[in-house]
Amino acid sequence: MPNIHPKTTPIYQTSVFTFDDLNALELYFEEPGQNYMYTRYGNPNTDELAEEINKLEGGVGGVVTSSGMSAILAAVLAVCKAGDHVLCAEEIYGGSAALLSQELTRIGIEVSYVPSADTYTLEQYTKPNTRLMLAETMSNPLLQVLDIARLALETKKLSIKLVIDNTFATPVLTKPLELGADMVMHSVTKYLSGHSDVTAGVVVCQQQEDLQRVQAVMRTYGLNLSPFEGWLAARGLKTLRLRMKQHCSNALAVAQFLEQHPKVEQVWYPGLEGHPQHGLAKEQGHGMFGGMLSFRIADDTESVNRFMQGLASIPFAPSLAGVSTSISYPLGTSHRSLSPEQQQKLGITTGVIRLSVGIEEPEELIEELEQALAKV
Repeated sequence: MPNIHPKTTPIYQTSVFTFDDLNALELYFEEPGQNYMYTRYGNPNTDELAEEINKLEGGVGGVVTSSGMSAILAAVLAVCKAGDHVLCAEEIYGGSAALLSQELTRIGIEVSYVPSADTYTLEQYTKPNTRLMLAETMSNPLLQVLDIARLALETKKLSIKLVIDNTFATPVLTKPLELGADMVMHSVTKYLSGHSDVTAGVVVCQQQEDLQRVQAVMRTYGLNLSPFEGWLAARGLKTLRLRMKQHCSNALAVAQFLEQHPKVEQVWYPGLEGHPQHGLAKEQGHGMFGGMLSFRIADDTESVNRFMQGLASIPFAPSLAGVSTSISYPLGTSHRSLSPEQQQKLGITTGVIRLSVGIEEPEELIEELEQALAKV
């Protein structure tokens, strides 16, 4: 067979790898990472993706999983067992809240939500069995920016692991591990892959002990990513830096347009000077503010429908971070599982629309939004 040196890693679309003999099998267990046995345990495509994301985040290693949700599950179960207590930021992705409140409580893990005003003073919420705090670099959907370094000082003081969901920011803007977090996770489905054709997650760890536990949870619970999706995501990751620059530039232009529009009542975007954490966002994001924003029109379902129907090419899609712009409706999708009281407390009202700004020409996006707002 000829000596082949592909520039791009081939797709290892196999569920199992073979051994020559018992000696080769023993070598697999004696020298972990040198060979492959079963794709649930590891595969060249998923390992490549984990290694590349780990380089970006600056950890000791990463573990890729089948989705962002399974990444959160792996991070929590790596640290917590039945009888332990978890803290979670009050304003967080609805799916994360559902996982903690509806599922992990069923297996004996206690959960408490920390109001935004108390994010950096956790002592009143901690218990002797508190093990972990989960929060987002930028909250979903109202883009509140977390001072990660400040929170990390607080969690270290209380001997709690800090897990940061960095999906909205990406390591192009912010590297939570450098700011003191213990673990960082992403829905790779979003910006890291970037093309709306992959479902995947990742956990990157600061300590080797945590990495080994996350790996064990992934393997044992079967949270592994498929080889083909690993290959697709690794391909998408190669353009992350270029894409994020355009996402950020476009989002700022769109936010500035929406802020002055008479039919828009409020805009949440960290790049606007009126945003309460604008200074922090500028410093922590190295002058970039991300591609996500939310805005509110009249709190009326029919007004929202008319706006959506007035969009010529921007789709209503309950996800985010693809190269094409899309809108989402937090009240009916990402935060649907919250009670009406929780939704109102967080400010997620009928007129709130989340906008994932793509990499198109900004003038075209603004023109389309202008036309849709004219229908309201």
